[in-house]
Amino acid sequence: MYKRIMVAVDESVMTSRVMDNAIELARTTGAKMAICHAIDETLFAHRELAMLLPSSAGKTEARLRLGAEGFLGRLLQVALAAGVEAEIKLVESEQKHVSDMLIDAAADWQADLLIVGTHGRRGIERFFVGSVAERLVRKAQTSLLLVRGEESDE
Repeated sequence: MYKRIMVAVDESVMTSRVMDNAIELARTTGAKMAICHAIDETLFAHRELAMLLPSSAGKTEARLRLGAEGFLGRLLQVALAAGVEAEIKLVESEQKHVSDMLIDAAADWQADLLIVGTHGRRGIERFFVGSVAERLVRKAQTSLLLVRGEESDE
């Protein structure tokens, strides 16, 4: 069935649920797994911000990268402890949307399945926040598994 599963994680409350699904599927199918995190640097590409905070932008980017590497390292240990052959991928861009970075990473790694979480935002919140999952559904050539967040009572 699946031989190469890429799981996209974003340090949200969805991460453990997405990882649990990815690990279970990888164990069941015997697939290799890549744990991928995308750093959205588009904010740092704006000249106005760079002019306002010239030395802070580089430091912030470095902190984001270091934090993401630690986060991915912890998730890698979880996957390995579960008996899944896994590796990590950190992708970043000042020009591309997160969904495009994930599409490219999945293609480069030759994933046959991409697993992502969806928060299930609706209405005005979805309009302002946007949806990586929605963009992936529209644009990705790789098969997708969307892991749904917990329904809230609101």
